[in-house]
Amino acid sequence: MDPIKNPFSPGAGSPPPELVGRDPILDHARILLARIKEKRSDKSILLTGLRGVGKTVLLNKIQSEAEQMEYKTILTEAHEKKSLAALLALPLRQLLFSLDRTANAGYKAKRALAILKGFVNTVKVKVGEFEFGLDIEPERGTADSGDIEEDLPNLLLAVAEAALEKKTAVAILIDEVQYLSINEISALIMAMHKMQQRQLPLVFIGAGLPILPALAGESKLYAERLFQFPTIGPLSKEDAMKALQDPVNEVGIKFTTDAVDEIYRLTEGYPYFLQEWGYQAWNRADKTPIDLKLIKNATSEVIQRLDENFFRVRFNRLTPSEKNYLRAMAELGAKPQRTSEVADVLGSKLSSLGPVRAKLIKKGMIYSPTHGKMAFTVPLFDEFMRRIIPDFLGSSA
Repeated sequence: MDPIKNPFSPGAGSPPPELVGRDPILDHARILLARIKEKRSDKSILLTGLRGVGKTVLLNKIQSEAEQMEYKTILTEAHEKKSLAALLALPLRQLLFSLDRTANAGYKAKRALAILKGFVNTVKVKVGEFEFGLDIEPERGTADSGDIEEDLPNLLLAVAEAALEKKTAVAILIDEVQYLSINEISALIMAMHKMQQRQLPLVFIGAGLPILPALAGESKLYAERLFQFPTIGPLSKEDAMKALQDPVNEVGIKFTTDAVDEIYRLTEGYPYFLQEWGYQAWNRADKTPIDLKLIKNATSEVIQRLDENFFRVRFNRLTPSEKNYLRAMAELGAKPQRTSEVADVLGSKLSSLGPVRAKLIKKGMIYSPTHGKMAFTVPLFDEFMRRIIPDFLGSSA
């Protein structure tokens, strides 16, 4: 088939040709956005799920929905090397300048800009990363204490009041929320508490790994009253079939049933992997239907691409001891494993492995679904670990 017309799009955050199986989440987001705009409080959303389930795609889609509802939006991605203040400073500046230019009399956008300047001066965002612009004097005594849990809620309160004055609403969307510090997550939760109490038009929607509900609960006990934590998982077999069949059906191509069954078996229904197998199958096919034989022939190339891109980029960030820990987990299988059993495979004391385990959690490689157990955050990573380290010495290492 013509590779230029290939409908599949493997890639981090790349929108699939058919966004299937996610309607309940999107409907929930639309209702939330509509209620907030009408000054009716509702629980915000923190999407949780493993890598490759499409959380970033959903955030992008929700941002698009918000903008169609005339929201002012900010979409950013948290990471280990940048503070939440630094992530939000420039987009908030741009948003407030946009509000200030909007019709309707009022001064609250200018006041929010003054508060933002004081906030930025206090958190000391590096020169070069942030140029505030315009001759605006910082407002003293508001959001300038240096305490993120105190300052961020007050800053966002001023932003929400400016949006209300301009008869609009604000949506802040943050991906990879698990990389924020406990204090930063707490600050966001406290900010949303203020929004609900005052029914102001600002909403926060985030996404992150399955550790996110525990982090939110650790930062503030009342988080569950402010947020819903929908789990984004693999697609059902029916939805996976639609994700594969519908895009090719539009151009007169189809997969055989046994070809789809094989792709589903290999991918376990994870959207990223479905896109990768669909992409390679299309490029290899020279006629319709795309059958089981072609899928089997393409599988080795797909696995090689995943190993070189999707998996290895994460593997290369690991230290030797971290790789060894993950290889021990892989030795036990794909399901959540008891930390004591991992220690047994490594021939180590459980207590001595605590620092390695903590670093792997911080890097977003594993999480604890239940007390005393660890699981991979990346689907099929156990298979990759067995491929990349075939000769595992275990307790004799």
